[in-house]
Amino acid sequence: MTPRTPQAGEEADDLDVEEALALVNDAHTPGDRPSGDRRRPNDGTHGNKGPHGTPASGAPVHRDGTDWAEARATAERAPRLRGGHRGGHLTPVSVPLSSALGLTLAGPLIALTDLPSFDTSAMDGWAVSGPGPWDVREEGVLAGHTAHAPLTDGEAVRIATGARIPPDTTAVLRSEHGRTDDNGRLHATAATRAPHTVSHGQDIRPRGQECRNGDQLLPVGTLVTPPVLGMAAAAGYDTLTVVPRPRAAVFVLGDELLGEGLPHDGLIRDALGPLLPPWLRALGADVVDVRRVGDDEDALHQALTACDADIVVTTGGTAAGPVDHVHPTLRRLGAELLVDGVAVRPGHPMLLARFAEQQYLVGLPGNPLAAVSGLVTLAEPLLRTLAARPAPEGYTLPLRDAVQGHPHDTRLVPVALRGDRALPLLYNGPAMLRGIAAADALAVVPPGGAKPGYEAELLDLPWASGGIGVCFT
Repeated sequence: MTPRTPQAGEEADDLDVEEALALVNDAHTPGDRPSGDRRRPNDGTHGNKGPHGTPASGAPVHRDGTDWAEARATAERAPRLRGGHRGGHLTPVSVPLSSALGLTLAGPLIALTDLPSFDTSAMDGWAVSGPGPWDVREEGVLAGHTAHAPLTDGEAVRIATGARIPPDTTAVLRSEHGRTDDNGRLHATAATRAPHTVSHGQDIRPRGQECRNGDQLLPVGTLVTPPVLGMAAAAGYDTLTVVPRPRAAVFVLGDELLGEGLPHDGLIRDALGPLLPPWLRALGADVVDVRRVGDDEDALHQALTACDADIVVTTGGTAAGPVDHVHPTLRRLGAELLVDGVAVRPGHPMLLARFAEQQYLVGLPGNPLAAVSGLVTLAEPLLRTLAARPAPEGYTLPLRDAVQGHPHDTRLVPVALRGDRALPLLYNGPAMLRGIAAADALAVVPPGGAKPGYEAELLDLPWASGGIGVCFT
């Protein structure tokens, strides 16, 4: 949506932080507020459902919103509160192994066989019986072949890694640890015991060494990674029961957006159309629809009514301007508004709603970095619950430089990770992408700001930890 001019008595998220601070008479310097205190002042104008208005002094009042941490918690638990599975995730499905990567196990992985399912050779060499030297059979034992005849004392047979151990085998003698003489008899050349002997069971993988039939290999909730796929295949699985990816639709709202070329005549390039779908895929969604919707309430209502995705992500239109149609459309749909504004900068006018029983709408602001803030605040925890994915491990790093804060709200600031410190990046205004494009994470800065060395909570960006090829598949 085209940024509008803030009216008296309200704050626009389009304002840069410095401009927002200029609106407040009691601006704090970094560090004035205790570093762990994310509470907002209780001065009668900042309640969870406080009204807009202007105090007697005439200064604009801070527009209310849900605490940032509480908004994330609300998004995470929203699918658990109505219908569906107790955990809030989508109904499990059975998929072939080739389609299970990145999904979450909906049940424990139980071994369907012993692993290995028979005694196997751990090395290339000879299967030997009794003490050496040994007479060597002419025909060797290869992997995948049927059982070989039992060995007798003083007898050996060539064997390949993974091949089935013949009955009455004492041990496997590695190729590099044996030699044959001119008479074709095998001698141990690197025995650790008396000459011509080997340890019982040496280099043999006994049946059931890794697991027995019926053992639990992995618990419910495990993320299916390439090693998990390999384990499942080895344990006898052709399919896995998993939680499917939530189906997501992206509606980019606005008449002023261009799909190509340079901005002109009041039109601007659409940055969120290219940004949102791959980011949602990185969060575990299956993006099934990406479309433009003009500044028309009926068009938005029709698009939402016809959509069967589990989550719809919209851009812009969440404020109260003349072409901001998200709230009126949600009212027409009888939607339940779960989060309506968040005390975070950028991204204050984001929202989360439930409509059509178990569909969700995440309304992102139209400014690009503000939209990113909405993604990590509302879309990420919601998708994580729907897909039954584990929460990322939280961590902190000290900030290298001071960060100016908002007087009342949490700030999310792009940072680059440099050794054991987080470097706050410039170009972090709501409409800017230059900072986040160079970032590894977002730092959570409390109201009032932070001094150098402040231990900031960090939210990793998907590609920083997983790599492009891992997180965008």
